[in-house]
Amino acid sequence: MKHKNALKNVMFLASMAGVGAIQAQERPNIILFLVDDMGWQDTSVPFYSDSTALNARYHTPNMERLAAMGVRFTEAYACAISSPTRCSLMSGMNAARHRVTNWTLNYDQKTDAGSDVLQLPEWNYNGIQPDSTDNPDDLKNSALITSFPKILQQHGYYTIHCGKAHFGARNTSGEDPGNMGFDVNIGGGANGAPGSYLGTENFGEGTAFEVRGLEKYHGQDIFLTEALTLEAVEAMKKPIRENVPFYLYMSHYAVHSPYNDDVRFSGKYRGRYDAQLNAGLNENEARYAALVEGMDKSLGDIMDFLQSQPAVAANTIILFMSDNGGQALNNVRQGLENRDQNYPARAGKGSAFMGGVREPMMIYWPGVTEAGTEISQRVMIEDFFPTILEMAGVQDYETVQTVDGISFVDVLRDPAIDRERPVIWHFPNLWGETQNTEEGYGAYSAILKGDYHLIYHWETQQKRLYDVSNDIGEQNDIARECPEIVKQLSKELTDCLKTTNAQRPSYKATGLVCPYPDEVE
Repeated sequence: MKHKNALKNVMFLASMAGVGAIQAQERPNIILFLVDDMGWQDTSVPFYSDSTALNARYHTPNMERLAAMGVRFTEAYACAISSPTRCSLMSGMNAARHRVTNWTLNYDQKTDAGSDVLQLPEWNYNGIQPDSTDNPDDLKNSALITSFPKILQQHGYYTIHCGKAHFGARNTSGEDPGNMGFDVNIGGGANGAPGSYLGTENFGEGTAFEVRGLEKYHGQDIFLTEALTLEAVEAMKKPIRENVPFYLYMSHYAVHSPYNDDVRFSGKYRGRYDAQLNAGLNENEARYAALVEGMDKSLGDIMDFLQSQPAVAANTIILFMSDNGGQALNNVRQGLENRDQNYPARAGKGSAFMGGVREPMMIYWPGVTEAGTEISQRVMIEDFFPTILEMAGVQDYETVQTVDGISFVDVLRDPAIDRERPVIWHFPNLWGETQNTEEGYGAYSAILKGDYHLIYHWETQQKRLYDVSNDIGEQNDIARECPEIVKQLSKELTDCLKTTNAQRPSYKATGLVCPYPDEVE
């Protein structure tokens, strides 16, 4: 792939070599740029072996720029739903352990769909809470954690939260990022989406999903993504001025619905012929592509701000990630449901299939990552917890929770490292938008190890096995052909669920708990 900004960035990095040497002993600034609901193919940067028609649909020059400066991860994973991912990120725990296994919103209210067959287990629908809380309400259906932003804060970092939080329910301490180790909170709360992206609509003021803290932009003709970016840049100026390291969690609401019209970009997509769809992009798809490009502009604006201060740029790590797979249902997306939206992966957000959990991930670490490279080492979202702390040079810390994540700093320093990294997903819940078990939705647990992806459906006790190295679209279930692999992975998945004390659903008809994967032939 050709990168328009590659030469410019190489020249910039060369000019920064001397500055980087001066700052070599200083603790780095760290920016985690997290996108909401962005599929792994919703970008002009390929995260598969070859570029696809989906990559051609989108215009993300600043992602191309970051890829040219740093490294792309081609096997990065998260949970299939927002809150579980964000709780794993903040805690370093796998979702099976922290038990925030579906999305959160209101205090003491589950968000599961109903079932005539399954009695869903109790889960932590009030989210994660700070280990310092003295509010008894925080202890109900919650996971107490020592967050990594709090640890960074305790070690001298200035910590900024900008955008979507969605890791604690309303009226809990965890709702407020300020209670989770952030010095500054811009627009973060219990809501998992914006009521509106439009400043002219006051970002959904008065709705259940209003974005608070941006009142200065109310009534203005400004898009939420832009407002958050302006505030993030402004917030970074304080620690830079005071010469203290900072951590910026740039957590965009984009590209989550609603697909409000970002008129800065939508015109170039509306009605444009698309090779994958063999049709013109419809209104929703044009607006979605504009959301993607607006997110990309934000990334570029932040990178431009850093590069305007060379000493800061030379000492700032940028991590890019999405929180779950892209939406694949045709009630909001154009194309063949569960096939086109995250192609060549199957299904999308909420599903156990690759389309629901595989993510676009990039890292630029001055002096460490090699420009324009890729790494195939598997990474799971909880791995960011120990990785970011290690990047910051924080080694002596304690947490109230067991950290499941594995730092990948060694892989960044030596990409030749090939460490087996099994990935576990646990979703004993029912996502409200669809229960199509054929497409990987419904209550499930799964494991990815080596070439093989095993999915276990709790309601039917069905096991499905896919060789994702040769079948990324997971079209060929080889469970019957490979009983020994199914047996082995069922045992490893069960062992993990038992070790983490993961909750299980039961059957309404009998009251019996659904069997573990290795208890089913």
